Amino acid sequence: MFAVDVEKLRPLATIDIDHLERQQSIAVKDMKEPFLFLKRQGKLESYINMNTLQQDVQQSPQLTVEDLRHYATSLDSICQVDEHLSVKVLFQIIGEPFALVQGVNGDIIGYLRREEMLVELFKQDNQAIDLLKIILTSIPMGIFVVDRSHRIVNYNDASLKMMRLDKEFAENCDAEAIFNRSYLHYVFNTGKTILNQLQIGDDAIVLVDYCPIINFEQAVEGIVIVVQDLPKVEEMATEIEDIKGLNKDLNAILSSIYDEILVVNGRGELIRTSERLIPGVWDTNLNEWIGKSLLVLEKEGRYCPTSIGQVLKGKTKVSVVQETKNQRKILSVGNPIFNEQGEITRIVIASRDITESTRLESELQEMRKISAQYKKELDLFKNKERSTEQLIYRSQKMERLVQQAKRIADFSSTVMLYGESGVGKEVIAQVIHQLGHRSEKPFLKLNCGAIPENLLESELFGYTKGSFTGADKNGKIGYFQQAHEGVLFLDEIGEMPLHLQVKLLRVLQEQEIVPIGSTKPIPIDVQIIGATNKNLQEMVAKGTFREDLYYRLNVIPLHIPPLRERVEDIPVLAFHFLEKLNKRYGKNYTLTPDAINILEFYAWPGNVRELQNMIERLVVSADEPAITSEFVSRFLSLSYTVNHKKPVITRVMPLEEALNDVEEQLIMLAMKQYKTTTRAAKALGVSQSSVSRKYQKILQKKYEQ
Repeated sequence: MFAVDVEKLRPLATIDIDHLERQQSIAVKDMKEPFLFLKRQGKLESYINMNTLQQDVQQSPQLTVEDLRHYATSLDSICQVDEHLSVKVLFQIIGEPFALVQGVNGDIIGYLRREEMLVELFKQDNQAIDLLKIILTSIPMGIFVVDRSHRIVNYNDASLKMMRLDKEFAENCDAEAIFNRSYLHYVFNTGKTILNQLQIGDDAIVLVDYCPIINFEQAVEGIVIVVQDLPKVEEMATEIEDIKGLNKDLNAILSSIYDEILVVNGRGELIRTSERLIPGVWDTNLNEWIGKSLLVLEKEGRYCPTSIGQVLKGKTKVSVVQETKNQRKILSVGNPIFNEQGEITRIVIASRDITESTRLESELQEMRKISAQYKKELDLFKNKERSTEQLIYRSQKMERLVQQAKRIADFSSTVMLYGESGVGKEVIAQVIHQLGHRSEKPFLKLNCGAIPENLLESELFGYTKGSFTGADKNGKIGYFQQAHEGVLFLDEIGEMPLHLQVKLLRVLQEQEIVPIGSTKPIPIDVQIIGATNKNLQEMVAKGTFREDLYYRLNVIPLHIPPLRERVEDIPVLAFHFLEKLNKRYGKNYTLTPDAINILEFYAWPGNVRELQNMIERLVVSADEPAITSEFVSRFLSLSYTVNHKKPVITRVMPLEEALNDVEEQLIMLAMKQYKTTTRAAKALGVSQSSVSRKYQKILQKKYEQ
């Protein structure tokens, strides 16, 4: 059983955010408690470490609810202590900064910091002490716990082994008989930690840390002494030196690839920078901002725009073009790094100077480097777990789709692929075949909409000799038999006539076929992969597709997104098709960044197939090796019909609505006239990133209508 003195509990400083507006200011500067708790719907939801807020509070004593929620940490990992303790709970106590304490009725009545909870555990002579000994025993380092009177009150087996001590000697021994007396007094008197003290004895050479245990009144209640064997310390030091060497090599490599590298955490706080920085971008010494939020610089207008806020909001890779005070243009790419819970833990920002003055010779050289990098990535994609050469992607949507295909590849379940024409349904079908246990068996494909209805049945099921006039005298083996133990891909399956749908249903149910002109069933083992660009559910409702066949086919539905919904794939696909054409014709064409920008803004109603055809058209028509945005614009229609039915301002209407309409029309007119976001932004007098972001939103809204 476990009991806590109620008088030693820390009170809960709480704020109920349900009754506050998001932008309402809250004064937190005078709060004395180390932790502030946020309540929602009457329950504690999260907490804020006030030390983390200290810097911001000094600059702005008034914070909004939105600011508080930004710094808040979930209480999911915080344990709630009652009179029953377990090893798991004790591990939680040690691993978190505090523990919540429950009353008799289960309500939270206060909390104890981790150090205070440990002190309470050590004071009580009950089963909790034994459980804590289990934890101490499992720690590979030596642990001694010393009370206020300098007596050793607890230890683990590793500590006795490292210090060459007997158990009888260590129990209730005066710590000064083993450890440095002056260090013990210093920690008790100052409450400060002493680390990495070398202690040389007759039998042991160890490294010792002295850590104070602080109670509720901020007084030193005891000391935790951590002991490490010197051989292990030397091994750790060697490993640290190796890591430092690797970091130097990595910094040298990154410095040769990018002009500037920044690493920030999930709150936008700067962790580290590369040794080399782009001149003229920062008006402050970045080393002074280590541990501080770069978002503050953006709010102050000293660095704009950054990709940090956009990455945190969208949780995806973001590219922006910044213009410095000395008229230099910087391409900044922010890449998020996620933990196992899907939360952003790091953002790596790689920046490069792309000023127009280096456009001529350096742009071609840069494009060759980028092409080489894309080629490496494409080679990786080609060899990735026997995936097909045609499967080129880098978007999260396609990654999830490929992962689904991998999971189902080793099963023989029927798969239905849905997607617009040209999205690559056949490629995904080939991936499922090549990644599965049927990869060494046949993969046959049949377009149900390309074969006349009177021939489709004979193609699928085959026929015996003399079955009908004009038939081959030796008969014919159908696709089902040819694909035995393999995969049969039925494209445009929605075009299959109803009477064949009945026979296909029988194949799926009975795993056997009956050729035309025969009465003898033939067993088959075939995995069916269907594909369509139609809505089969609507066809079922209209009676043009059998409902029972629909459910037999729709065992594992996979929806392939159109190219306009995975813009990240457009550059790698474009370079892939360009590289193939260069090899075929012995050329060396490249796409400039502005040309890629144009390709990314196009809707691609024909999807990947249309993109492939467009790249070939550009190569055949190009006069120069560098394909520019102006040249691409001749072949792509980026026009946008402005809705002339927008309300004429003849009456009072919401100002924001009127401004949005005018802004939309101006952006579309500028893009139609200037083709690229860079020149459109210059004409409109705004930043390129602003035009790019709003233009994409307008196009997305158009496609959704």
